[in-house]
Amino acid sequence: QVRLVESGGGLVQAGGSLRLSCAASSRTFSMYAMAWFRQAPGKEREFVATITPSGGTTDYADSVKGRFTISRDNAKNTVYLQMNSLKPEDTAVYYCAARFTNTIYSSPSQYNHWGQGTQVTVSS
Repeated sequence: QVRLVESGGGLVQAGGSLRLSCAASSRTFSMYAMAWFRQAPGKEREFVATITPSGGTTDYADSVKGRFTISRDNAKNTVYLQMNSLKPEDTAVYYCAARFTNTIYSSPSQYNHWGQGTQVTVSS
């Protein structure tokens, strides 16, 4: 079982930056693919970014490519999401997710461990 705890959310003006962190409790963190998803009010949860266990491969939603960067530090059992050039449409609750696999997925149904979420609000 993996416990995931997100942090780093908050209120930021459009064009600003935030860095989200997700700390994992598992001793085998380095064997988990990790991902970030987000959910805005009244909308379905959507894929943001994912990273392989080694960190060697990443994938992003088209809406965040070039603005967001996912990374991980396996020594610290932590995955990060650096968000730059934020837009009001990035406003959502951001969730960290994990799956014990070498393959990365963009569907939330493929992940079986989830954090509680952290709110990101971007004002115009």
